[in-house]
This record gives sequence, structure tokens and C-alpha cells, in this order.
Amino acid sequence: MVILKSTEEIEKMRVSGSVVAGALDAAEKAAKPGVTTGELDDIVRKYIESRGAKPAFLGYNGFPASICASVNDEVVHGIPGDRVLEEGDIIGVDVGSIVGGYYGDSARTFRVGRVSEEADRLLDVTRDALEKGIEQARPGRHLSDISHAVQAEVESHGFTVVRKLVGHGIGRNMHEDPQVPNFGRPGRGLLLRQGMVLAIEPMVNAGGDDVRILDDDWTVVTIDGSLSAHFEHTVAIRENGPDILTLNA
Repeated sequence: MVILKSTEEIEKMRVSGSVVAGALDAAEKAAKPGVTTGELDDIVRKYIESRGAKPAFLGYNGFPASICASVNDEVVHGIPGDRVLEEGDIIGVDVGSIVGGYYGDSARTFRVGRVSEEADRLLDVTRDALEKGIEQARPGRHLSDISHAVQAEVESHGFTVVRKLVGHGIGRNMHEDPQVPNFGRPGRGLLLRQGMVLAIEPMVNAGGDDVRILDDDWTVVTIDGSLSAHFEHTVAIRENGPDILTLNA
């Protein structure tokens, strides 16, 4: 069941979203060669708590950290720890926060120093695909219009979208209906309505789209070892179009 949010609830989610945006800014500033993913996790956790919020991921279904830190061929859900970032790496950082019972969720993929031309293009295309998807988040459009916009942008540049993982509704729960795939034919599925709030999150591979989960039961990696990027925003569907909630206040 899709839960529509009131204007008041959306504004509460914006507060949580602004915490996430600030946390990602702090992570991006710190993501330098020689820094560990565990140090990034500590920075983000302290930032979230300094804003009077709670890290949404810590303990969620047993997840042991405040961020997902996914490096190079890791798609999502990487567990931060002792891994040291190196020049040329890319790292996807996914952050969630809870303020007043409402969730915010956003992700960005960062360049660690100078990266390859392929990595550079992958990040730009994935970010652009997110923007194309968000543009479709309007009353009267269909859910698959978001999905198709993401897929079309990605595939026009020779990359692939991950099909086994999806975006989601969000509100008082981290994961709510509906699921938001990053592929599909336009004009199909759920009719979008004012008050829906969606976490739209393209996950894009430089190689094939197939993925697997490592033995830690969390980290998702590309089957072929190709690079992967992840960008995400929490977006409310308003009367006049999409309203991104995970921006700095």
C-alpha cells in the first residue's frame, strides 16, 4: 500500500533529508587517498548525531554501520571498515537519517583523487540519470516513466542499470511501497499522485548488469568486476512537480 504524505509530513522529511545532505558533504570532503571507509563512517555518524538525528542504517536489519561504503566494483551495501581509499578509486556512500520519526535517504559516488576517464563518465552519467528520473516524478505520470528515463539515459552512454535492485517509497519507514525499478517501458504501472515520496536511486555498471552478494551477506558487487556508481535522492511528488528533500537546508 502506498502511503501519501501530507504537506506537514513532507516538511518533516525535509529536515531529515537536510541532515543526510550535510552528512554526505562531510563524507565527500573527507574521501581522500589514505582515509579508511571506517573513518568515513565515524565522520558521518558524528555529524548525524550532532544534528540531533539518528543514523538510519545503524542496526537496520543487523547492518553494523551508519553508512554503506561501496568501492569500485561494489554496487551498494558495502560495510565500512579498514579498507584504505586509494588514488583513482570511486566510492558510493549511502546515508540515512531519522528525525522525529521520519526518514531521509540519499547517496552519492565520489572520486578519490584523479580517476580514470571511464570512472569519470560513469559518475556523470549516473548523476544525470537520477536527474532525468526525478524530472518524471509528477502527478499524472506513471511509475515506469521514472524507470524508463533512468534506463534510457544510462544505456544511451553504453552503460547498464542494475535490475536486481530498486528504489523505494519512504516515510515513517525506510522502505515502503512502491518499488522503483531503474528500467522499464514508459506509461505503465502505478499512476503517480501528489503526496507520494520516493527514494529514486540509479545503480549503474560500466559493464554487465549482473550482480552478486559477498559472503558478508551485505556487499553487492558486479559479476564481471566492472565499476559501479550509485546516486540517490528522496523526492516528494508535489502539485507542481518533483521536490527533492535531500538537499542542504
